[in-house]
Amino acid sequence: MAGALEGIRVVEFANYVSGPYAGMLLGDLGAEVIKVESPDGGDPFRGWGRVEYSPTFGSVNRNKKSVVLDLKSAQGVAAARALVRTADVLIENFRIGTMERLGLGYDAAARDNPRLVWCSITGFGTSGPYASRPGYDTVGQALSGLLSLLTDLDRPRPMGISLSDHLAGIVACNGALGALVARGRTGKGQRVDTSLLEATVSFCGENAARFFENRRAPNRATRARQAQVYAFVAGDGKPFVIHLSSPAKFWQALARVAGRPDWLDDPRFASKETRGRHYDALNDELAAVFKHDTRAAWLAKLQAEDVPAAALNTLDEVFEDPQVEHLGMRQDVPHPRVGTIGLVRNGLRMSATPPAIRSAAPELGEHTDEILAQLDSAAS
Repeated sequence: MAGALEGIRVVEFANYVSGPYAGMLLGDLGAEVIKVESPDGGDPFRGWGRVEYSPTFGSVNRNKKSVVLDLKSAQGVAAARALVRTADVLIENFRIGTMERLGLGYDAAARDNPRLVWCSITGFGTSGPYASRPGYDTVGQALSGLLSLLTDLDRPRPMGISLSDHLAGIVACNGALGALVARGRTGKGQRVDTSLLEATVSFCGENAARFFENRRAPNRATRARQAQVYAFVAGDGKPFVIHLSSPAKFWQALARVAGRPDWLDDPRFASKETRGRHYDALNDELAAVFKHDTRAAWLAKLQAEDVPAAALNTLDEVFEDPQVEHLGMRQDVPHPRVGTIGLVRNGLRMSATPPAIRSAAPELGEHTDEILAQLDSAAS
């Protein structure tokens, strides 16, 4: 079945996560994605893993073709420009000015290919006091305020996932898709820009809106109190979460499960607002209750009463979960050197043009001859 972006060619000048993730999302939707890599090892993520295969690289580079070009040589730059002339979308995440120095910046590319959607991901934006700084994921998380919402500020810890990188990739993909739709109306491409900082600040919009209203900077605990979110460790040492949100029925059911119907008449817990003010006291009382049985037992009782709750799964537990298995989130994909690799499918489902994993990440330069032959044929 053809993908939604069948016939769209994406040329990717990008390493690590943000740009490759954007390219991968477009590739999942059916676009032909050509990844341009340097001859000295290609994307550095290729070296993050076993000699024969890097899961880190493979996780964001499936559904792509790899072309090796030496962009330090005139011949390599000429081939890159010829490739860009055939593209519908260009994705790059180099530091400011790199593409311009190569003659592959937006102005030059748009002159060569007026229909091109030229998409750039930077650390902090293309102008301003931070524009030339090196930008990496945790810096984006910290500067945007996101990390302050995820860690305790008196004992800060970095996150175990590259959130800003992935968010920037999603925003870039969204921008490229919007620009392709606009091109369908106007016949013209355009420049699309995002950054780790912009994508992550925009992701924090809910918390920012509350800050604009009350001028109080939120922290990790703020949403937990407002949304009535709790995390506990059961008697068997296994963690789980509860999210009461606003409906009173969930609080009433939780009190029944805990064997504490008296809480319903306790003025500290009489309303969502008072429970928020006395969050720590309620959390401590619930934590003491939940020490008296296993996680599985508590989750069964909570789910029987329709309380929103779930195991706090580690990744090994995630892929043994019956709902995750039902949704087919893990897909095993053939690989020429290691046999089969496990990947997580795109989180999107579409009835007529579904995303798909058609191939594992390419070997370095695997498609160089194929693509350069196409360019030579088009030029002759």
